[in-house]
Amino acid sequence: MNKPEIEHADQSGDVEQPLVAHLIELRSRLLRAVASIAIAFACLFYFANDIYSYVAAPLQKFLPDSSTMIATEVASPFLTPFKLTLFVSVLLAVPFLLYQLWSFIAPGLYRNEKRIAIPLLISSVVLFYAGMAFAYYVVFPLIFGFFTSVGPEGVAVMTDIGSYLDFVLKLFFAFGLAFEIPVATILLILSGTISPDNLAKKRPYVLVICFVLGMLLTPPDVISQSLLAVPMWLLFEVGIFFGRMIKRQKSAESEAEADT
Repeated sequence: MNKPEIEHADQSGDVEQPLVAHLIELRSRLLRAVASIAIAFACLFYFANDIYSYVAAPLQKFLPDSSTMIATEVASPFLTPFKLTLFVSVLLAVPFLLYQLWSFIAPGLYRNEKRIAIPLLISSVVLFYAGMAFAYYVVFPLIFGFFTSVGPEGVAVMTDIGSYLDFVLKLFFAFGLAFEIPVATILLILSGTISPDNLAKKRPYVLVICFVLGMLLTPPDVISQSLLAVPMWLLFEVGIFFGRMIKRQKSAESEAEADT
């Protein structure tokens, strides 16, 4: 190998080495994330049936005394609690998962970016949990009370456990994501994509979009649609409020730096 070839190999090695190091670190972070979910699942699996009973309580409270939940598939009594326990394990591991993500991307961020990113990450987790809690404690009792009271006479309400789990998981995700609207609004404002005043001018369109999303993401009844659409609109207003505050703070810091 002649000298130019040696220099080319050395240069390519210098370029490839950081990439390999990042890939190794990424693999390590992913393995830790998967391990955290596995540990949480191993701890919760013994209580899988209890967890399902807790999630099914909002519906069971409204079932007539002669009705129970049923399993229409052979493996449902095992697979349905298993699926729910895995879902809960991921939820419990989310803070650790985000910590692994943050540890991977933080070295490439500036100090001011880190100062903004940390509160946004924490608030996004808290808001997602809050959305799920809102669905369980506020929305579920209302919609299940409505559904079980409007059935035709002589029809016994006996919900399949797998269908029920799919239904509530859909609502959990819908309300959890809906409660992320303030974070998304603040990110749009901070990125300069749109100003708070322009966002405020689009309130009528946002309100219509909220009700359309409520119609698409929830069961076909007015109660659950409204219970998703109205909080989405209020959270949009919260995002505008905090976006304006952060924008003013950044403007004041920029003016202070310019004066110095």
